[in-house]
Amino acid sequence: MKKLTVALLSGGISSEREVSLNSGKQVFAALDKEKYTVLRYDPKTDLQRLVADAPKIDAALIILHGPFGEDGTVQGLLDLLDIPYQGSGVLGSAVAMNKLMSKQLYQQVGLPVPPYLALKRSDTADPAEIAARLGLPVVIKPVQGGSSVGMSIVRSEKDLPGAIQKAFAYDTAVLVEAYIDGIEITGGVLGNSAPEALPLIEIIPDKDHEFFDYEAKYTAGVTQEICPARIDEDLTEKARTYAVTAHEVLGCRGYSRTDLMLKGRDLFVLETNTIPGMTATSLFPQAAAAAGLPFGQLLDRLIELSMEGR
Repeated sequence: MKKLTVALLSGGISSEREVSLNSGKQVFAALDKEKYTVLRYDPKTDLQRLVADAPKIDAALIILHGPFGEDGTVQGLLDLLDIPYQGSGVLGSAVAMNKLMSKQLYQQVGLPVPPYLALKRSDTADPAEIAARLGLPVVIKPVQGGSSVGMSIVRSEKDLPGAIQKAFAYDTAVLVEAYIDGIEITGGVLGNSAPEALPLIEIIPDKDHEFFDYEAKYTAGVTQEICPARIDEDLTEKARTYAVTAHEVLGCRGYSRTDLMLKGRDLFVLETNTIPGMTATSLFPQAAAAAGLPFGQLLDRLIELSMEGR
């Protein structure tokens, strides 16, 4: 089999740039150099070089997060350049990036979501009305974005305006969601035409972190991650089914990771990530490893899936 030339894209211009760069380093280290010639690109500075190199590139690994990386923009460029890439295309990427649109699609296929409302900059946010509609506490976050950037848990009406403004610093629309006090789990999905659910992971931030925030996600040892999640067989099967259903209704391809909350016997779908993190503390590689697919082999599989059918 001939050696493939793979474009590795990391960095970018979103608020998650540093996470992307760190992921890119670890992906580069894990790629088998006997199988691949790896060319590295940072979309912040290297798009012209990527365009010039396109004819010699067999596949791309997009290790980008947030706007201009995970939202379909880079995917559209690679489509124009006829470079296959791992993961979802323009539509699936854009839809999954928009938490409001995702929730609406989840609801259409019967996936349960926490009660929520959306705010635009032009809206007048009435703290008393929000509390009356959703109760307290609530979770406030930008409609588009990842890694819990701009997210807050608000437990009193007086703190609502500040948290809403914090989220508006990252987007023009904000999601206000009822807080589900329960067990956080995440479900990875891998595959194209017949996506399969990976083992679930239970997420337990330490006592200094109220939720799985940016620091808890990317600081080794801060969060306890248990795979497989400590829930019974019926709930496990339901959560895995929900993850696959979310993947399919959003039009995802290749892989995804859907976050859920479990309260009692009730599961709620939160959001779906189309480019799950690829750092040493990332969840998707842990789930793949538990399924018998170590990091290097996972990358091989993603590259295979990117070129499937071409």
